[in-house]
Order: sequence, then C-alpha cells, then structure tokens
Amino acid sequence: MRRIGLFGGTFDPPHLGHLALAEHARDRLRLDEVRFVPAGQPPHKRGATIAKAAARLAMTRRAVRGNPAFTVSTLEIRRGGPSFTVATLRAVAAERPRARLYLLIGADSLDDFATWHEPEAILRLATLVVAGRPGAGAAPRVRGPARRGGIVRLDNAEIALSSSLVRARVRAGRSVRYLVPDAVAAYIARHRLYRRRA
Repeated sequence: MRRIGLFGGTFDPPHLGHLALAEHARDRLRLDEVRFVPAGQPPHKRGATIAKAAARLAMTRRAVRGNPAFTVSTLEIRRGGPSFTVATLRAVAAERPRARLYLLIGADSLDDFATWHEPEAILRLATLVVAGRPGAGAAPRVRGPARRGGIVRLDNAEIALSSSLVRARVRAGRSVRYLVPDAVAAYIARHRLYRRRA
C-alpha cells in the first residue's frame, strides 16, 4: 500500500522549515511520497495580499528539487475557487484508491480543525499528522471531530521560521539566505517579490 503525505499551504514563499517538516514526516511515517499542494485561493486568507499562484507554484517546484520523494501538485491551483482540503483529498483518493493518505498540518491548525470544510470527511479520507509549531503549545486543545479521528503527532524539531518572516526580511532589504532554498531566493530576487511598493 503506497503511503502518500499531503502538505498543503500557501507557500508564500516555501522555506526551509517546510522542507524539514516534510522530510521528518516522510522518515517518521515511512511515506513513499510527500506532495506539496500550493493553494489556489486559500479560504482562510480571503482579502490578504498573497503572491500570484503561478509564482508560488514556481517557488515550490524549485524548493523541492533534489528530493525524489517530494513532488508538487497543481490540483488546487487548476481547480480554481477556494482550496478546500476535503476536495483535494477526494481527488487524490480517486486517483490512488489503494493508497493510504496522511494530511500534514501544524499544531496551530488543529484547534481550528472543526471549522474546516467537512472535517468529518477529511478524517475518513486521511490520517491527520500534526507537527509541532513554536508557540502553539505541546498539546493544543482539540475540539469536535478531530478529537475522535486518527491523529499522529510528530516529534519534529520546531523551527521558528515562517513565510511572513521571510517576506518581512525581503521588504526590509535583508538577506533570506539559509531561510529559503537558494533557488527560491533567486526567484524572489529576479521577480522582485515582496518588496515595498513605490
């Protein structure tokens, strides 16, 4: 049975914390593949200014190069509309009906899981894999369906790195080397992403 991890996010931009977490999950859960799934329209970031989907996809592809277990899915970007996790899981389950699916989320997302679109269906389709996040607490409160579903907690190193920190450093004209892969840093510089508007 193929074991597939799904790691969704805005990836604006993808950084080394994302890669470290995905690799830890791959190793810990013996995953055959970790699919990074950049959101087309993140439903939890409506009204927020984010980089265009094409740019986030290009950066994510550059970020995962070199790890044969990492792939990038365009499913949510191609689908259009709000990027609901349950729709993505249904699509992957239809494509790979014999696979076991694992959904990687941060501990900061677990407490809000009951507010996600069709959380019960998500738990029927995949095992939740909860990664520690700095400031999220070792055991966040769990409400609703996640309390009854299968949850795996990762003993990952909690890296205090976020996409918002990377964007802020770029806006301030500071280096992001060793925070993002070199290919991502080069893409950001070449396309002048995250700079202050003149």
